[in-house]
Amino acid sequence: MVQRDRYMSQLKKWVDAPVIKVLTGMRRAGKSSLLQLLKEYLLTIGIAESHILSLNLESMHENMPSDHQSLYQIIKTWIHGSKERHYLLLDEIQEVEGWEKAINAFLVDFDVDVTITGSNAHLLSSELATYLSGRYVEITVYPLTFRETLAFRKQLSNIVEPDLEKEFLRYLRYGGLPGIHRISDDPEVLNQYLKGVYSTVLLKDVLSRNAIRDTALMEKVVFFLMDNVGNLFSAASVSSFLKSQGRNVGIETIYNYLGMLEDAYLILKAPRYDIKGKRWLETNEKRFLSDLGIRHAVLGYRDMDIGGLLENVVHQELLSRGYKVSIGKSGDCEVDFVVTRGEEVDYYQVCYLLSSTETIHREFSVLRAISDNHPKIVLSMDRLLAPQNSDGIKWSNLVDFLLD
Repeated sequence: MVQRDRYMSQLKKWVDAPVIKVLTGMRRAGKSSLLQLLKEYLLTIGIAESHILSLNLESMHENMPSDHQSLYQIIKTWIHGSKERHYLLLDEIQEVEGWEKAINAFLVDFDVDVTITGSNAHLLSSELATYLSGRYVEITVYPLTFRETLAFRKQLSNIVEPDLEKEFLRYLRYGGLPGIHRISDDPEVLNQYLKGVYSTVLLKDVLSRNAIRDTALMEKVVFFLMDNVGNLFSAASVSSFLKSQGRNVGIETIYNYLGMLEDAYLILKAPRYDIKGKRWLETNEKRFLSDLGIRHAVLGYRDMDIGGLLENVVHQELLSRGYKVSIGKSGDCEVDFVVTRGEEVDYYQVCYLLSSTETIHREFSVLRAISDNHPKIVLSMDRLLAPQNSDGIKWSNLVDFLLD
């Protein structure tokens, strides 16, 4: 099993800390595998296997609990009055009704270290805030970054010296869900798998969980978001699009649907920040996709969308590195990404190629207009044409940046 070092380093740090570890993220992004990696780590540091219990709560096993009381009884029987520490690894906890009551009781009644996963942000955040306030840490798990994808490809496909440009184009087309590395490289098979993931997320984590009956309307909203990745966006623009399709839908309904899709981690919101005014703006945000492979399986791949696709890749990379990511407004200019972590602030511009003097001027001038001294970086697919440094603005090849 390929290690995912960024996540494992966080999990290791929190082992035996008096908090619940909560892994959240879209289905099939790798949360279950991280629980398995965590179990393997616990064994290496001397924890007896009899003191580690892993439960996949989506399983159809006849003894799998469906409510908090039955879950509590299973754990109580397993611990059997022991005073030693036990480790609970509970996958897809939202499948258990009232799960938060059981987790709270575990902390009160037993000496346990608890790690849980879930695929719905609203459910986890709302219930955790109510029952476990101040006693949990959330780690969002994203699909594989390009660097992680290469690690998977090298290990599972026996690739020794990968062609980086070719591998990146494959990543751009098929995304970073770990499961695609365990099936055929046949494009038809890959697309069928990705469509299946999309259907599962939409049905179980969006439509069923929110009791949405108008499946067609929700899919139209999803298709609009997929079609406009990397573009400034408003609920009004979605409403206008739906009206052109013969559906009159209110702005409030659009916002509700967007929230449901974000809670299922199918889409990721990038809020808009006024750099000069130092305030958050309420309109013209961007929405990115958790996984581009799903987009292309559903809509098809189009070369003309390359600018937005590259932005999507960089957005996910920055989130995976632990940054808070927004898009920026500086006067009349739009900054692709403003990223922060603690006191650290960086600005990024992303483009396909710096193929002309006009393009270079456009991308660099946006960052020159920002008067502070925080790092400013332009990312593109160029290898030789771009200047290495201009007015303190750094240029980097986008693929090299992803592998850094």
